[in-house]
Amino acid sequence: MKRLQQQMDFLREIDRLKQVQRRSLLLHEERWENSAEHSWHVAMAVWVLAEHANEPVDVCKVIQMMLLHDIVEIDAGDTYVYDEAAMAAKAGKEQKAAERLFGLLPADQAAHFRAIWDEFEAGETAEARFAAAVDRLLPVTHNHGTGGKSWRMHGVGRSQVLARNQTIEEGARLLWQEARMMIEDSLPED
Repeated sequence: MKRLQQQMDFLREIDRLKQVQRRSLLLHEERWENSAEHSWHVAMAVWVLAEHANEPVDVCKVIQMMLLHDIVEIDAGDTYVYDEAAMAAKAGKEQKAAERLFGLLPADQAAHFRAIWDEFEAGETAEARFAAAVDRLLPVTHNHGTGGKSWRMHGVGRSQVLARNQTIEEGARLLWQEARMMIEDSLPED
């Protein structure tokens, strides 16, 4: 019974991810995306795009990474990738959030979930590199679909977007080519 209660407590707590607002507009510009929607969308994108990873990947593991990667935002909030000061403080806040949130689970699940989250954060495996590539690709896709609207709203230029998203290439060269075309199509040269 205690195990089930811990699992239910975790599931109730992660429902709060639906309240974490991101700075990417939905493709139809109706509203800002929330982190739960983003996590679902990138998990689906991994499944669809796995054949484009630079190296063979365990698709199930990458999907798990995508479902877990932003849970820490419940406590730490979403960090806008173009805000350098906020990015510098991100790791500490997210580590603390990971301890609390995964700590709600039974010890074996907590350790397993935390290991997957830590692997994503370290970015050293083929799975983590591909997960990071897809995680960066979808905001580019959203911005392309809105003519770069959220980038423009936040004063982010083409060179900044190219520099920040070039990491896509480490996980999926073909996806980086696609992202680069979308960025260049959405933003004028600086």
